[in-house]
Amino acid sequence: MEILAFGVQADEKPLIERAFAGHHDVRCLDVFLNEDTAPIAAGHEIISSSVNADLGARVLEILAAGGTRMVAQRSTGFNNIDLDVAERLGITVARVSYYSPYSVAEFAWTLAMAVNRRIVRASIRTRDFDFRLDGLMGRDLHGRTAGVIGTGKIGEAFARIAHGFGMKLLGWDVAENPACRELGMSYVPKERLLAESDLISLHVPLLPSTQNLIDAAALKTMRDDAILVNSSRGGLIDTAALVTELRAGRFTGVGLDVYEAEAGLFFLDKSLEAIEDDTLARLMTFPNVLVTSHQAYYTEDAVGQIVATTVENVLDYTAGRRSENVLVPRS
Repeated sequence: MEILAFGVQADEKPLIERAFAGHHDVRCLDVFLNEDTAPIAAGHEIISSSVNADLGARVLEILAAGGTRMVAQRSTGFNNIDLDVAERLGITVARVSYYSPYSVAEFAWTLAMAVNRRIVRASIRTRDFDFRLDGLMGRDLHGRTAGVIGTGKIGEAFARIAHGFGMKLLGWDVAENPACRELGMSYVPKERLLAESDLISLHVPLLPSTQNLIDAAALKTMRDDAILVNSSRGGLIDTAALVTELRAGRFTGVGLDVYEAEAGLFFLDKSLEAIEDDTLARLMTFPNVLVTSHQAYYTEDAVGQIVATTVENVLDYTAGRRSENVLVPRS
């Protein structure tokens, strides 16, 4: 059987091909799955999708009409998939429920340190042989407060690094993590966390209940000199409201690895095109904002685990087995 994998990055392709070797043939495409590309999957029972794939009702209908019966998504998040429609069409859906939490947690800290110590501005200056320190002053994080919104595996890994910096820990989640408690974390209401934290990092999934979790009111609750980092899902932040606060001169720094309207932009080369997204274009103009292209997960370790789990999901489907990774079971 040939598996068709959409949205495969160049670094990811050899890992996928090696992982599937001896099991199934795999054809890797660099195009992302959407309504225009879905017809390519005709005749393929199993396809693999990336995190920015469009698996809404129309795309799923095209896939089902072409004979697709299983979608193996190469990510933990699945907010891009209409699971109800997939179930109605008889399409099995599986995801990667776990991979290295350190990849994302470490990158979140990379963003936090970069905006705190003005690394991008400093790098641009020194490339021009401008070695002045004006405007590059940061702050010690030791002794300050880190607010961790979402204290699952990734949030816990982030908190452990914060603990190593000697920071006070505040946490907010629907369920407390005993390991974070052992680090000295105090669980508090979200409003208190936002008001008291010097550094806030988001590590919750995107659900209807977390859409725009950091909205205009939440942003106004934060300290004027706070650092905000989002390496989870773009929809957690109301970006238009964030731009409004940044225009008012608020926040020491904002590090974003995700953006709420990133589909059709991130993972693609848009350098020769006019960007029609005015909110993103405005966001890029602030000197205290660093935007990266959804790369927090992108380490050899994490991608290797993602690919290996994807292969296992496919093998489980062909063998009629069900695992914790299955979102819509085989009918």
